[in-house]
Amino acid sequence: MAEQYLSLGEQVTVSRSGRRSWTALAFLSLLGCGVFYASRGGANVDPAATLAFQAMPGMQKMGQQLRNAEAKAVATGAAAIRGRSPSGRSPVAAQAFGTAMRLAARDGARAGCRGDLTCVRAVGLFFGTQTGKTEDVAGRVAEAAGLEAKDIGDASAADLAGYDGIIAGLPTWNTGADTERSGTAWDEYLNDIKALDLCGKPVAIFGVGDSVGYGDNFCDGIEELHNTFQAAGAKMLGYVDAGQYEFYSESKSVKDGKFLGLAIDEDNEDDKTDARLKDWMTQIKGEGMPL
Repeated sequence: MAEQYLSLGEQVTVSRSGRRSWTALAFLSLLGCGVFYASRGGANVDPAATLAFQAMPGMQKMGQQLRNAEAKAVATGAAAIRGRSPSGRSPVAAQAFGTAMRLAARDGARAGCRGDLTCVRAVGLFFGTQTGKTEDVAGRVAEAAGLEAKDIGDASAADLAGYDGIIAGLPTWNTGADTERSGTAWDEYLNDIKALDLCGKPVAIFGVGDSVGYGDNFCDGIEELHNTFQAAGAKMLGYVDAGQYEFYSESKSVKDGKFLGLAIDEDNEDDKTDARLKDWMTQIKGEGMPL
């Protein structure tokens, strides 16, 4: 029989003379993969399940078949990465295959990180900016945390759901406004973010403002973005004591004596920015941001 590559959901053919039930093979393969995965240290499996697996007729042979299939999958993945589709599958199948390969890559990374539960947990750092000051602060956060700062205008709201934690930065441009205060792409995504399911995902907000020139609306944008993520079920981190800011007179982002994130003033208190960022990064890590 000529060797063939299989796509997700395709019926498995084991010989010219006979075909096995796809459903039965899928069940046995899943069971086999579970025990095989456990034997490699990927999960804790009930020993009784392992014994039952070993006792079933033909399971040792299937274990070898699974190993062979794993090797073939690696070869197929390499071909896909090089841009050579081994069998010219449809775009839907290709998308499904790509998803499977990403999951496999993630599992491989986790295997390499075994013993360190946070080493593959990804934190997304996104910013919106008008004058470049928020981008500059985001760059300093990125350098301190070993992250990549990304303009939210180059992403989508749906992208945010793929991270284990989110740090978001924005200015307050439309001072005095009740909505869309940042004047950046964040304003376009507010409703989309609220519709996400971020249940328990840690999120921390930082804002950049002018506590003298706009002392009545200092970093108002923090509150709007904070409330947006909170509405999506996120766990909000990084509240900062408002008493350490001496120039502002009012802010919608202050609740119970604390800013709902880190307020940065590069116009009047730039000498305090580095210390504030350092303390805040330590704080949000201690509160559950997987940095």
